Amino acid sequence: MKGQVRKRGKSWVAIVPLGKDGQGKLKYKWVTCKTKKEAEAKRAELIHMANTGMLASPKGMLADFVTRWLEDYVKPNLSPRTYEGYLSIFRSRMGPALGNIQLKNLKPEIIQKYYSDMLKAGLSTTSVRHHGMMLHSCLEHAVKWQLLALNPADAVKPPANRYAEMNTLDETGVRVVLEAAEKTPYFALFSLALYSGMRRSELLALRWSDVELENGEVYVSRSLHRLENHETVFRGTKTSKSNRTVALGQTMIEILKQHRDKQMDICTSTGFPFTNDRLVFCHADGKPMLPDSVSQAWVRHAKSLGYSHIRFHDLRHTSATLMLKAGIHPKIVQEKLGHSSIVVTLDLYSHVSPGMQHQAAEKLDAILGKNNSKIIARPFLGEGIH
Repeated sequence: MKGQVRKRGKSWVAIVPLGKDGQGKLKYKWVTCKTKKEAEAKRAELIHMANTGMLASPKGMLADFVTRWLEDYVKPNLSPRTYEGYLSIFRSRMGPALGNIQLKNLKPEIIQKYYSDMLKAGLSTTSVRHHGMMLHSCLEHAVKWQLLALNPADAVKPPANRYAEMNTLDETGVRVVLEAAEKTPYFALFSLALYSGMRRSELLALRWSDVELENGEVYVSRSLHRLENHETVFRGTKTSKSNRTVALGQTMIEILKQHRDKQMDICTSTGFPFTNDRLVFCHADGKPMLPDSVSQAWVRHAKSLGYSHIRFHDLRHTSATLMLKAGIHPKIVQEKLGHSSIVVTLDLYSHVSPGMQHQAAEKLDAILGKNNSKIIARPFLGEGIH
């Protein structure tokens, strides 16, 4: 950030940019001074205040602060998809509803009404909670930057999460979709999605250097994203817990070996090099597959088999559900999926718990029943009666 010093009539003006507003227009802070030297000193002061978050926007509106927070904090520190998601929320919902409120006048009851209005407008509880997380984080930075004494979002309870009914494939469905995909270019990709529970972005960012076929392991450390400007970028995974090693069974190991051999043959015939940095799932020239193209390919494949209600992301849900139904400990499932905590896993897949409880009851009965099968219940005759 440089700022400017200009002569304006008999005075001098220090000008510092504050970033863009909700409509994408640049906002500036202007301070009139008597001399050029005064203006230069004021410009340096304003730049320091802006860089340390101490410079409030001219009108102190929430829209101005959110815009600056997005540009100065979110964009350089969080993933491009997070930035685009927050920007979309701000432009479509939050900006129009709350943007013209002064930052200092944003009260808990206003935020609570915003949540209520968003639910009435048809947004899911998950979406409204996402709005709440964004707003809370934004206002938390306003506190850190000493623009607010307290975070008003702390006093507001977001709506309870109500997970939508989950669509998953059963064991038969998995066999059907994989057998039908065997002759397509997506067989290995669809298989790994089901066998590993990895996210689409993680699958498409996977390199051969991340795969240890001898040990049957895949190391997940990054993700691929397609931005609104059509740029494809690789970033670190969603959270620190998302960095993980995923164990593979023998079937998946063989599928990946065959997939690697086919890639090598294609590289030999086309002249493109095959290296360890090559993407596991890519086009012949090594360029990454586009996330939307992969999802569309899955939709066509699933629809042709009568599974039009199953999205590509539901393969991840299918993997988790089948693991839990098979009696695999939820902690192992959490680690394999890369969830931030086991609570997320248990909440998300609570629909599996009734079946798990019956299995647990049957196993416990089998253990205890062997020891207690010969116990004969004796009638209680009362204290002191023999």
